[in-house]
Amino acid sequence: MAKITAVIDIGSNSVRMAIFERTSRYGFHLLNEVKSRVRISENAYKNGGVLQEAAIRRAEDALEEFMRIAGSYGVRKILAVATSAVRDAPNRGELLNRVFKRCSLRIKVIDGEREAWLGGLAAANLLAIKNGVTVDIGGGSTELALIKDGAIAQTISFNLGTVRLKELFFDEKSDVKGAIRFVETTIASLPAEFNSDLIVGVGGTMRALSNAIINEDGYPFETLHGFRFSLNGRGAFFDRVTKSDFGGLKDLGFKQDRFDVIREGTLIFKLIAKAIGAKEAVASGAGVREGVFLTDLLRGAGAKLPNKTRPSLISLIDRFGVNSREESWRARNAALLFDLLKPLHRIDDRRKEPLCDAARLLSIGEYIDPYHPFEQGAQIVLNGLSYGFDHNERALIAELIRVQQKKALALLESPLAPLLPKADTLRFLAAILLLIRTLNRARERAKLVFALDGSTLTIKGAGYLAREGIAKLKLPFNLRLI
Repeated sequence: MAKITAVIDIGSNSVRMAIFERTSRYGFHLLNEVKSRVRISENAYKNGGVLQEAAIRRAEDALEEFMRIAGSYGVRKILAVATSAVRDAPNRGELLNRVFKRCSLRIKVIDGEREAWLGGLAAANLLAIKNGVTVDIGGGSTELALIKDGAIAQTISFNLGTVRLKELFFDEKSDVKGAIRFVETTIASLPAEFNSDLIVGVGGTMRALSNAIINEDGYPFETLHGFRFSLNGRGAFFDRVTKSDFGGLKDLGFKQDRFDVIREGTLIFKLIAKAIGAKEAVASGAGVREGVFLTDLLRGAGAKLPNKTRPSLISLIDRFGVNSREESWRARNAALLFDLLKPLHRIDDRRKEPLCDAARLLSIGEYIDPYHPFEQGAQIVLNGLSYGFDHNERALIAELIRVQQKKALALLESPLAPLLPKADTLRFLAAILLLIRTLNRARERAKLVFALDGSTLTIKGAGYLAREGIAKLKLPFNLRLI
């Protein structure tokens, strides 16, 4: 597979290009994302689905510049797909031929089921979920994928989208009741198997809604991928969105380029969430583009990353010069100490993996600033651990690294406090990490022997520098070196 790959998604409302860099077999990250609001479907639904000349010209112009941007990154492979508006267009061949002639770009038109599968593939692999229903609300269609035990069990596509709804019910006159009837009638065929407590939002509608809810709730972390919120009591907020004019949408925190389709998108989202009985929603920053990339990446390996493989963690280790044997040593001993000290800390086992990940990434900030490595490392981790991590995990890993100091732990007030465990839990986990860091002072991978006697931890095999550092530590348990 190419080291740098670009994926272009030609949707009904926008054309987007994501550029991914692969750092190892399963390590990759997003280099850049470019968007153009081409509106390829503009006035198409009023004219039998025929793509209009002005929209085709906009698409040609945007794609020509996308190709130029891709070239500047040294992209060796470009994968381009087109969805609802293009697949429904009687004159789609004209668009495909003109783009190829002008840009030398081949576009693959995918059907709704494939589009749903790609969005589901991205969510199943790149979100910290095992079960749920993905909902990708586009301009011309809406795709759903049922995820069970981390695999895609079923997909469905509806001819139901924001631009389609806008042109049919809101451009000439505002017919909200008619739009509701249209949506409800369209999704009435949704199988009962799609009933789910969790709805996973993919695409522009969910991004815009999540941004507005983050603003409304004063949420402490302005990152969309993995953002979760309860649907309990959200009905009033969704109704405010669907009934607002442009001024009201601005007050709610929506960007201007979403004003003309967010009301329609919110209406679709609300009615589908109600239909499947969803109680909670999570935003996915990964969708069709990531699905296309993963399909290429996982050729010959099925449609699933290996169990517990999280590309963001691998990519950070690859990119920031973390010694792989050292990080494995730290993680292994962190896990051992977590288990051994459980009679003292009694912390839930779900905190063990974030502790081990923090141990793996402990030295990452040295790449940026060896004098303030933990502050730098925390920022790298918080912003870089995206694929496969939820917000609470990201915040905990970053905070465990941030609070590390030379001689003690700096448990300062954190703006991420609402996402973090209680102070006693954080203090004990940070103490384990501090001890691991001290034992690794000489960057040697010594074979250590740990034993717990009451509240005293005995360590055998620590080197001179480790012993020197341990003498200065203040930990929530006693230490004895032999």
